[in-house]
Amino acid sequence: MPKATAQIPFLPNLQQLNLRSSDSESRTVTGTVTGWVYLDGKRLFQVAAPKANITERLENIQKNLDRISQDYFQKSNAELDVQIRTENALPVIHVNNQPLMTITDQDARLRQENAFALATQISENLQEELKQAKQERQPEFLIRQGAIAAGGVLTIMVISWSLSRWERRSRWYPVHLNSSDSSTTQPITTQLNRQQHRNIQEVKKRLFQLAQATVWGGGTFFILGLFPYTRSLQLGIFIGLQIPLKLAAVAVGTYVAVRLSYALIDRFTSAFVSSSALLTPETSERLQLRVSTISGVTKGITGIALVGVGTLMSLIFLGIDVVPLLAGASLVGVAVSLASQNLIKDAINGFLIILEDQYALGDVISVGNVGGLVENLNLRMTQLRDAEGRLITIPNSEIKIVANLSSRWSRADLTIPVAYETDIDQALNLIKTVAVKMDEDPQWKHQIVETPQVLGIDNFGDRGLLIRVWIKTQPLKQWDVAREFRRRLKIAFDQVGISIPVAQQAIWVNDVPRLKSQIDAKVNSSAVNGQ
Repeated sequence: MPKATAQIPFLPNLQQLNLRSSDSESRTVTGTVTGWVYLDGKRLFQVAAPKANITERLENIQKNLDRISQDYFQKSNAELDVQIRTENALPVIHVNNQPLMTITDQDARLRQENAFALATQISENLQEELKQAKQERQPEFLIRQGAIAAGGVLTIMVISWSLSRWERRSRWYPVHLNSSDSSTTQPITTQLNRQQHRNIQEVKKRLFQLAQATVWGGGTFFILGLFPYTRSLQLGIFIGLQIPLKLAAVAVGTYVAVRLSYALIDRFTSAFVSSSALLTPETSERLQLRVSTISGVTKGITGIALVGVGTLMSLIFLGIDVVPLLAGASLVGVAVSLASQNLIKDAINGFLIILEDQYALGDVISVGNVGGLVENLNLRMTQLRDAEGRLITIPNSEIKIVANLSSRWSRADLTIPVAYETDIDQALNLIKTVAVKMDEDPQWKHQIVETPQVLGIDNFGDRGLLIRVWIKTQPLKQWDVAREFRRRLKIAFDQVGISIPVAQQAIWVNDVPRLKSQIDAKVNSSAVNGQ
């Protein structure tokens, strides 16, 4: 057995005190496992025993070693006497006439050496390590290590302060660049760049937090390893936090990966949209809605996939065999898919809705008896906000026929009533003049796509003549344009005296006796005049 090297304070050779099965096939058959004996948090030697007895044997040896070392450390002039005695044909190591351990045949088979040769190696290693441990408890050594610890604390504070300043500079500098360039970029690329900036800033924030935790945690761990009195605490912290730290690393890594994937998706879509072939006045508004929808769905799928990978890695760190778990999950997935066919229909129909661009986030649609603004769209459902503020959730499999009121362009369909006695040519010319002036108005010409069309008399209504007007507008602008057009048309009608008819009603009174008396009076009057 080679000599155990001294522990490096900043890189301790730490292992869990749990039991581990050996790699030898004979030991696997016989059920032999191994464990380590420690001094001041450092490995001394390895022992072997049956699985049922390994814990008790390790505790006994560790207890004997602690008692022997304390007696040796407390006596300043004590000599260290390590002897090998024979009991029951097996070597027994004694330290200062106190038994430490018996070298068994299992220990010898572990190292494939003679039991007495192994006892000699362990004795030499033990004598060297005990002397070194006693030297480390001397005032001169402790003062020197204290100076190193003070320097370590100062170094930690400087590194932490530097990281804080770097974080503040990286937080504000990109914002200034984005704000200066936002006036020259398209609205959709500006939105994507802002989302990308937020995701990158979030990743930087978490990485800086992780760096700060690493600096302080690693520095504390280093300082604990400087002193023999705290190395056991260092070992306990390492063993106790090993699994939580792994899980925390997986959680932080998954979160950072999700945010980075979001930033990459925004970066890709921004580059895709910025191509000159796509950014045209006819497609920019529609492209913005569709890109927002596809980007959101892609982020959701990517996030779920990364969270799933992180969950599997966490299970692996916990020592769970994921292969049978994945096999069982596949069978469960088949059973769930058979039991939830509607979810599969929702996903397929949602995919087709997004692929065929039937509608997107920000569109106003009508599905059956409900309609409203699309606030949320994913592979499973569509959520609408109607005029009364109600949130309507519709499974995608239930969407058979959909009317999109804002796909690429919209139209204000107006019916203008005028009285029958109105000069119809004057009314038509006035309506056309108001429409043309509104189309030429700088405030409204960007919202009106084409010159308004006055179609003429559409019907003879009970209120008067109905004149039909079409105004083609940008998506979702038809209601604003229609309201402004009605306001201007009312002012123009008032100026020329054209009235907008209101509903009129004529009342007929049918009184038979009174009507008969009136007829008789007229007959009698006619007879008298005839005479």
